[in-house]
Amino acid sequence: MRISAIIVLSALGLADVSHAQSTPPASDAPKFITISNNAILSSRLIGLTVLSSTGQSMGRIEDVVFEGGQISGVVLSVGEILGVSQRYTAVDPSAISIKYLEAEGKWQATMNADLEQLKAAPEFRYEGKWER
Repeated sequence: MRISAIIVLSALGLADVSHAQSTPPASDAPKFITISNNAILSSRLIGLTVLSSTGQSMGRIEDVVFEGGQISGVVLSVGEILGVSQRYTAVDPSAISIKYLEAEGKWQATMNADLEQLKAAPEFRYEGKWER
């Protein structure tokens, strides 16, 4: 009986759409890590202004997107830059360079983009399960 219940629960879990949108299942035992000095914490990124290579503001980091336990995107708030109310766009994390400026004691984010590219970027909306 117990095996049948496990099979049914497993089948229901596989049919559940939200399962595919979750992180991988947790391991049986916790794995503790040491965070290296080269790591970047997401709490330092949220609200960070992203600049173009020429120093023009491209928006502000609003969110970090995870899929399958990996960072898959960065949501930028760009409405202020484009002169509209709230507007967001998502970019591949490899498009943004983030570094710590020791002398200034602050983080800096840059990307190779201009306002025309920002205007043409697809809009991300906080709707459905992401609604605020």
